[in-house]
Amino acid sequence: ENISDFSSNITDCTQVVVPEEVFFTVAAAGILENLLVLIAVVRNKNLHLPMYFFICSLAISDMLGSLYKTLENIFIILCKMGYLTRRGDFEKKLDDAMDSMFILSLLGSIFSLLAIAADRYITIFYALRYHSIMTLRRALVILAIIWTFCAGSSIAIALFSYEAATVIPFTILFPLMMFFILCLYIHMFLLARSHAKKIASLPTSTVHQRTNMKGAITLTIFLGVFLCCWAPFVLHILLARFCPHNPYCACYMSIFHVNGTLIMCNAIIDPMIFAYRSPELRSTFKKMFCCAR
Repeated sequence: ENISDFSSNITDCTQVVVPEEVFFTVAAAGILENLLVLIAVVRNKNLHLPMYFFICSLAISDMLGSLYKTLENIFIILCKMGYLTRRGDFEKKLDDAMDSMFILSLLGSIFSLLAIAADRYITIFYALRYHSIMTLRRALVILAIIWTFCAGSSIAIALFSYEAATVIPFTILFPLMMFFILCLYIHMFLLARSHAKKIASLPTSTVHQRTNMKGAITLTIFLGVFLCCWAPFVLHILLARFCPHNPYCACYMSIFHVNGTLIMCNAIIDPMIFAYRSPELRSTFKKMFCCAR
């Protein structure tokens, strides 16, 4: 909020403000949709697979992102109404908690996408040994490690974000992880055809190969949506940190509210992709709604 006020003083660019009603509507839709994904996976035993557990991890990250923006807007409204002061001790701790939730959502999304990409890689290139390599127990251990690391990192970054030693790794982590995931996907698609020829003589290999490639395409869509929704906000953070006084940077920061809305749109789009690309999940949703009626 302070950065937005400051940027409006040093640039002629008009602040783009998204109505609060839009914020809360988009956030509520994102939370409800991802909650439905979690309930569907829990209720359907056929979805108790490592891939869907990783998808649940991504859904939790999306929910945290929407929840963060919802609470942030509530606190901003309370500040404008005079119920909260921006420099109080309680408000400072509250701000640190909010920052920690945002970073947790970002890191959780990145590492969940990385886990999904690794799972798809094993599915395609080690199809015959997939169930022995990626067991349900190992998937749960991986998720426990991911969320323990993300929680510790988010708390550390939120508390010591003014330190260069913390800011620099955070600014490098996002593009580095995205580059690694992109390389992994490119490697998968380049070798998928040659790998398909090697197992073409095996029974039902064509069906399995099509299914595996469909999963890889689906998760590539996830990655593209994630980049489009999160990259503008991460760029905003970098510009606010490294060139806050530059008029061009300040002009970009004038669309802060739009970038925040994009994060919540990611939470809405992901469940739609889940439902569209997964027949089993789509069938579970239909059964849930029919039972509710």
